[in-house]
Amino acid sequence: MASETETFAFQAEINQLLSLIINTFYSNKEIFLRELISNASDALDKIRFESLTDKSKLDAQPELFIHIIPDKATNTLTLIDSGIGMTKSDLVNNLGTIARSGTKDFMEALAAGADVSMIGQFGVGFYSAYLVAERVVVTSKHNDDEQYVWESQAGGSFTVTRDTTGEPLGRGTKITLYLKDDQLEYLEERRLKDLVKKHSEFISYPISLWTEKTTEKEISDDEDEDEKKDTEEGKVEEIDEEKEEKEKKKKKIKEVSHEWNLINKQKPIWMRKPEEITKEKFEGLCKVIKEVLGDRVEKVIVSDRVVDSPCCLVTGEYGWTANMERIMKAQALRDTSMGGYMSSKKTMEINPENAIMEELRKRADADKNDKSVKDLVMLLFETSLLTSGFSLDDPNTFGTRIHRMLKLGLSIDEDEEAAGADTDMPPLEEDAGESKMEEVD
Repeated sequence: MASETETFAFQAEINQLLSLIINTFYSNKEIFLRELISNASDALDKIRFESLTDKSKLDAQPELFIHIIPDKATNTLTLIDSGIGMTKSDLVNNLGTIARSGTKDFMEALAAGADVSMIGQFGVGFYSAYLVAERVVVTSKHNDDEQYVWESQAGGSFTVTRDTTGEPLGRGTKITLYLKDDQLEYLEERRLKDLVKKHSEFISYPISLWTEKTTEKEISDDEDEDEKKDTEEGKVEEIDEEKEEKEKKKKKIKEVSHEWNLINKQKPIWMRKPEEITKEKFEGLCKVIKEVLGDRVEKVIVSDRVVDSPCCLVTGEYGWTANMERIMKAQALRDTSMGGYMSSKKTMEINPENAIMEELRKRADADKNDKSVKDLVMLLFETSLLTSGFSLDDPNTFGTRIHRMLKLGLSIDEDEEAAGADTDMPPLEEDAGESKMEEVD
């Protein structure tokens, strides 16, 4: 049984706005995609907020997403979100019969010389769809209602029909734009990706594009020849000649496949696990520490197993332990080449919860070339060597560094002690530790 279609007249101000959008030339039409994605993001925010107190709100569609589907066969561009969706009443009121206060304000702003790109600021961004579409179809499913379809060619009215034949959305909204003949550029994969990157890159939900991949495959032409034999009796010799000629050729057929392609860069903070956020936060510091320490460590990583210390050093599966390293260093006739390789397999694990590491991160983020950052990194490394059971290759350099830190803590200006031995310490970039570490063997 077909559902009854109801027809509604657009509220006068909305009708006036639509007429303005359709009949006035605007060069900045691309903003329609930004507005529709922004609306989808708002709908997703609403259902996510509701789910915080009632997880069952997400049962119909647990995933939160925005999908973009270009279809060149029908010249349609479709956006699907798994947001809160709209009831029948919402479709009627929000998309036509109740004018928002921003409708009139936006038209007045346009008359005063404002750009059409400001449409979203007035709460009527949905109607920007008519910048590129001659017909818009909105299918929506709210948890509290059935699935309904809203449709209009902006000719003064719109229809709302209960959807009994369309694909169930579960929850959310699908907007299908039937593009104008001169707006088919918005079906191109590259164009859509560029627009999302330009306008919607930091939307807090994954935006995926339905992409088409075409590959060519060669097959023999035998089947075509067999068909010709059946239909052209009496021309055996001619067919044989044609077959002999065509067997030398291969027939190319196109195979088309589709896939979802994520086009905004990263998952939003609220979708990421705490450890992912922490790792990303300290990524810059890990790079700085590795640059300062060079070959002294194999890698620097964020760890959750260091409890009290700012950091620690661990050896790899095939590297020497601290005790083994001491034993090998004590051997008079040790293999120097193997010693250098085995003793270098150290990983520095940093503790992101430690106040020292947090302050070091801030300084490194502010200026990775900060001399104090390099000094502190070296001091932490040498201290970790000791606490992890390794021996120092140059205790004097370590002692000098400690003295310098003490002076800093006591607010003693090294410039005033030009005669002091500590001031002769070479800069970190040429620190003796680098060459000494290479001579561990």
